[in-house]
Amino acid sequence: MEANLYDKQGKQTGTVALPDELFALPWNADLVHQVVTSMRANARQSIAHTKDRGEVRGGGKKPWKQKGTGRARHGSRRSPIWRHGGVTFGPRNEKNYAQKINKKMRTKALFTVLSQKLRDGEVVFVNGFAPGVHKTKEAQVLLDGLAKGCEKINYRRGNRALVALSSRNEASETSFRNIPSVLVDEVRNLNPLELMSYKYLVLMDPDSSLKELSIRIR
Repeated sequence: MEANLYDKQGKQTGTVALPDELFALPWNADLVHQVVTSMRANARQSIAHTKDRGEVRGGGKKPWKQKGTGRARHGSRRSPIWRHGGVTFGPRNEKNYAQKINKKMRTKALFTVLSQKLRDGEVVFVNGFAPGVHKTKEAQVLLDGLAKGCEKINYRRGNRALVALSSRNEASETSFRNIPSVLVDEVRNLNPLELMSYKYLVLMDPDSSLKELSIRIR
């Protein structure tokens, strides 16, 4: 299996061989849905919190005597049926939304999404973006060149492209930082949720990136 290889101007310069174990997996909707849903749940924070009748202020004294007033009997102003009283069955911040994801499931889901994106023409391999001082203008030139084969990858709205670097490269990160539709990350951090959140995946330095991805199979 081969794919086109592009330079930093977005021009095709050759091809790159792709391993079948990374880019030839059949689509598995159930697996991908389970992993992505679990990852979203694990990232969820319990922010909403209400106080029950034991946490609200006041209520130490009985509002009025039990009998003889003609009013309904009450024992505390903190009762949920009172204004400013406690809340019954409200959201609590101790709720845990975490779900367990097996390592093999996460890995297979990642390569399943990669395989589907490659079949859909949404994976681009770029070589020649060498370390050094880069500017946003150079990054935009690359995206404009790739736009000839990848529709709207150079648009500045929406989640258009996920740029995956083979290793940490501050200069490359800086060059894409000012483009709001692009996210830059390292190949070792790729996950199904990120891939599903962006239209295109741009793999920089394919040789090193593919080696890094192959390590995750073991």
